Amino acid sequence: MKSTTLLPSQPGWAVYADEAPAGQPPVGPRRPLAFAPWLYLEPAHQGLQPHGRPVLSFYLEDEAAGASVAQLFVVLDFEGPGLASSPGQAPFGAVQLAPGVPAAALHLLLDAAEDLLRQRGQRRLQLRGYPFCYDPAGAAQLAEALRQRHYAVALAEENYYLDPARDYEAHLHPSERRRLRRCRQLGLVPEQEPPLILPWAYEFIAKCRQERGQALSLPLARVQELFRAFPSQHLLFSVRKPGGEWAAFTIAIQVSESVLYNFYPASPLADNHISPVVMLNESLHTYARASGLTVVDLGTSTLPTGPNASLLRFKRHLGGVSSLKLSWQKVL
Repeated sequence: MKSTTLLPSQPGWAVYADEAPAGQPPVGPRRPLAFAPWLYLEPAHQGLQPHGRPVLSFYLEDEAAGASVAQLFVVLDFEGPGLASSPGQAPFGAVQLAPGVPAAALHLLLDAAEDLLRQRGQRRLQLRGYPFCYDPAGAAQLAEALRQRHYAVALAEENYYLDPARDYEAHLHPSERRRLRRCRQLGLVPEQEPPLILPWAYEFIAKCRQERGQALSLPLARVQELFRAFPSQHLLFSVRKPGGEWAAFTIAIQVSESVLYNFYPASPLADNHISPVVMLNESLHTYARASGLTVVDLGTSTLPTGPNASLLRFKRHLGGVSSLKLSWQKVL
């Protein structure tokens, strides 16, 4: 497909769209972005998502500013013929927008996207949104625009996060505060680990998850690929016992200049009585505060059967703040 400029219905605004063939990164903007894209919404990251489908890129352009102020990537036929999705293989997709985008301009972008998707034979569009804590104003504006356009909420999830501006220990539930102090008494220490140990870290995390009947969403080779492509955004944190063995581990991802995502936390069942994950999250909180970040994303807690009540309770006990994460769909 050739690049396409979809004519605006409002003076001063245009939507630029282009299609990348399967196996290629999505096409970037022709005008500079007015915001820093989240890691999962960078074309380079999208190009590493092995879904094997074409991707449409949409950019809302503010002609007076000479900038792209919103973007949307849509994978064609992702869930079957005519079933488009944003994202393909990532925690979220949907529309990221700069502050101050008028509601009418956002509708212009969505009009253009829906029209072109219909032309490309897509019958349904699914959007998985980012947690509201990433950008409360932008998330609320997008949710309202989609409501007005008759998108149905396919899934509403509770998403918890730590606020690095708040004292970590002071906001722990008393039971978790006792466990944190017990970890210190036993000589456990948090560490930030070098990336060269990733294969052993992955093996430890996978074994811990298997003990709990859980599987990792990505194979080691895929995780290694992401570490190579984005080394500064992928970090390893552990809690070690006095003898050096691991009591807890996680892979953390810096999604943006303000958000750290606790991606793969794990600890052995044998260490449940001391709960070293409480100390592990303290180390993420400390790192985020020292780095000037504003969110430590603890993620959702959704099982195929519904919310994971025990995990949600644990995140609340960590001092987690509740946020919302929505997914939508619309028949085109």
